[in-house]
Amino acid sequence: MYLILYTKPDCHLCEGLEEKLRQITAFSVELELRDITTNENWFNLYQYEIPVLFCKNQDQEIPISRPSPRASVKQLEKLLENNPLLR
Repeated sequence: MYLILYTKPDCHLCEGLEEKLRQITAFSVELELRDITTNENWFNLYQYEIPVLFCKNQDQEIPISRPSPRASVKQLEKLLENNPLLR
């Protein structure tokens, strides 16, 4: 699964989600980090929303509802595995 995480420096929610995504072992995850401070469009879109997570499926980027910061790695795996749009 190819995931895109929009983030910015010193964002603790972003760091927490990134860490959990990297701990997923139930399936293969390729993670691309996009720093919103490097792109004006990303910044304008996501400055109040980060972390923002997308799944890249072919040429399409599908938004994924932001999981609770309290969600465990296992809960995050289930969220991603059970989302029919990500298949």
